[in-house]
Amino acid sequence: MKVSILSSGLALLAQSVSAAPTPTEDGTVERANIVKRATITDVASLGYAMQNGGTTGGKGGVTTTVSTLAQFSAAADNSKNNDITPRIIVVSGTISGAQQVRIGSNKTIIGLPGATFDGIGLFVWKQSNVIVRNIISKNVLADNGDGITIQASKNVWVDHCEFYSDLNHDKDYYDGLVDVSHGSEWVTLSNTYMHDHWKASLIGHSDNNAAEDTGHLHVTQCNNHWFNIGSRTPSLRYGTGHIYNSYFENMNTGIDTRDGAQILVQSSVFVNVTEPIAALYSDSTGYANVFDTVLGIGSNTAPVGTLTANSMPYSYTLLGSAKVKASVVGTAGATL
Repeated sequence: MKVSILSSGLALLAQSVSAAPTPTEDGTVERANIVKRATITDVASLGYAMQNGGTTGGKGGVTTTVSTLAQFSAAADNSKNNDITPRIIVVSGTISGAQQVRIGSNKTIIGLPGATFDGIGLFVWKQSNVIVRNIISKNVLADNGDGITIQASKNVWVDHCEFYSDLNHDKDYYDGLVDVSHGSEWVTLSNTYMHDHWKASLIGHSDNNAAEDTGHLHVTQCNNHWFNIGSRTPSLRYGTGHIYNSYFENMNTGIDTRDGAQILVQSSVFVNVTEPIAALYSDSTGYANVFDTVLGIGSNTAPVGTLTANSMPYSYTLLGSAKVKASVVGTAGATL
């Protein structure tokens, strides 16, 4: 594991265990090293989605361009839960409706500039090797799930997307933006803009699901911009979370660690967030280790856990908290 760091002298380096490899420092990190132009055959290059053999999506499969719900459903719908054929689905324009579409294994869903799902929830259930990039998702009603629901699935990369609804309705009118549950593994949410929503990202759906979730739910969330959110950025039960290079603004509660979850938070900034990092709402606490993170008006009240900079099984680049806003805001989102 290698950590590249823009800012120098981080306290986390001093806390490395002696048996772990020593992180290296890069003198400079250009913005282009964090974000690059997409191709439809890109594979996961960030976080836990690189584990377990990596996440390649539909690479090597047929490419199909869709612009209507009927076309998208025909290309992506996995209603029989048996579609494993590699396929790259390019989304053009706005696709509207009020339903949930199941996505099969070995799929890449990538949007052309401005590609939008309006009211359409994506559901990845008992699948593996799925990539979703450069998609705007908005206004998915609770009856149709979340913007993306990931359950009992492995190797999912959500990158350079935008998810939102509004704060004008009751908090249960919509559900989540990106939720991960039921023992899912090796998931990365990166370079994504999430805003104007009550409950953003739930990882681990229930306090009563320890048997299925314990030892699973390895999720990375990095280079993300969270704005005008009520809570769950994320809320994590049982699993292991890595959150870095992220900018959180105008929120009630932010990162919530629960039911034995371990979270490593690095190189991030909270602005006008009442409770940035805490262990809330469950009888059994979770844990967080926090380094080079600006907490603003709030504080970190979560118990200290076991994770260090060298705990992650993959290499990653830290911007340093002083550079997060300039690098993430305006770049996170469907900007490829």
